[in-house]
Amino acid sequence: MTETLVAYDDVLASYDPAMGLEVHVELNTASKMFCGCPTEFGAEPNTQVCPTCLGLPGAMPVVNGKAVESAIRIGLALNCEIAEWCRFARKNYFYPDMPKNFQTSQYDEPICFDGWMDVDVDGETFRVEIERAHMEEDTGKSLHVGGATGRIHGADHSLVDYNRAGIPLIEIVTKPIVGAGEKAPLVARAYVAQLRDLIIALGVSDARMDQGSIRADVNLSLSAKGSGTLGTRTETKNVNSLRSVERAVRYEMSRHAAVLESGRTILQETRHWHEDTGVTTSGREKSDAEDYRYFPEPDLVPVAPSREWVEELRATLPENPTQKRARLQAEWGFSDLEMRDTVGAGALLIVEQTIAAGASPQAARKWWLGEMARRANEAGVEVGELGVTPVDVARVQVLVDEGKLNDKLARQVFDGLLAGEGTPDEIVAARGLAIVSDEGALSAAVDKAIADNPDVADKIRDGKVAAAGALIGAVMKEMRGQADAARVRELILEKLT
Repeated sequence: MTETLVAYDDVLASYDPAMGLEVHVELNTASKMFCGCPTEFGAEPNTQVCPTCLGLPGAMPVVNGKAVESAIRIGLALNCEIAEWCRFARKNYFYPDMPKNFQTSQYDEPICFDGWMDVDVDGETFRVEIERAHMEEDTGKSLHVGGATGRIHGADHSLVDYNRAGIPLIEIVTKPIVGAGEKAPLVARAYVAQLRDLIIALGVSDARMDQGSIRADVNLSLSAKGSGTLGTRTETKNVNSLRSVERAVRYEMSRHAAVLESGRTILQETRHWHEDTGVTTSGREKSDAEDYRYFPEPDLVPVAPSREWVEELRATLPENPTQKRARLQAEWGFSDLEMRDTVGAGALLIVEQTIAAGASPQAARKWWLGEMARRANEAGVEVGELGVTPVDVARVQVLVDEGKLNDKLARQVFDGLLAGEGTPDEIVAARGLAIVSDEGALSAAVDKAIADNPDVADKIRDGKVAAAGALIGAVMKEMRGQADAARVRELILEKLT
């Protein structure tokens, strides 16, 4: 059933949005949270399991020290307080992909709490307050076979892969984000983008949204404009791209408004996000008073990081995001608008990596915010998920700088990269894309263009140099675009003036 929606501007005229974001980050530790099983992504199903992560009787967990270290570094980077003493707890509920029938998590004693991160949207700074960042383990993964949706409803049967069960997770929970108004979807996107970049800079996760190593749950509510209260919220689960975070907030705002305008009440529930259609559908009803029968994990000792260790870890933190943006803008010579667009596109890190690989700042920005952004938008993915790397883009630009490609030919190289045809140099060779630098061949093509267009040639001889554009076009067509337009122009003028 298609939901009725209220136009976005009409939503803003009557309601104030409030958001809460819960971001799950899979850590890149070599082993799982409470056992020694490997964590490699994409392994054969159920090959990275043991009695502990399968929850077999008598198996005893042991805390992964590297995961605790990563949790503290994430908390410090988010300006959080670090607990002097905290415990793990058992969160009891049944789900087929959770082999123990409880999740080892943290409840009222998180390792990190009371933090914040500032994000910039169109020149306006929003402070996102962090309620907590706590440690837990991931669940397994269910695969529903048969049916049209990939979900359990309508499936013939389900399979469970427990490889992911027990992988270390950090869940980062914001306090309600209010006051963003019309920019609410953009603030949500900017926060997740900046958090992802921070996680990558910390080196604690590859933060691949497309592989689920960073996932966002989007809570959204509306209240009557100016009321200062919070409405009933919905939680859209496992949103796995920056673009979809923005779209999910916008969609839910319009859907909530339609429900309220019809006189109905918002059902507090989880929602499923559908990437293909850009809509949410109902999941399960959810109450703030859900009883997970939390109790302290009896098989694990409390975690009590010393203040000395915490300060040692603080010294390992990457540069503050706001200070880093200011430094990079100065180094790259970007205008405020250019930097704002780069950040807004979620391309800051990838542009930085492309510059580090050898491209100029303006060239890196041109390709990622122009050609790559267009292709990503057409494919409905983020620019970083296209399959073209910063090293690829930098190499293409080097070939342009060396005069071996022009921008038109470079775009054909990107076609080859997206098609998996190899490296830029291999694609240039295989497709025969290199610019023809043979002066004899260029001269012959220019002579042919002059002979085929005598009227244009006469205009140039008469001093109308601007007419050379037509001959340049003819030569480029003859050379299949594989000529240096500037050199072609020089040859035309040498021959006719």
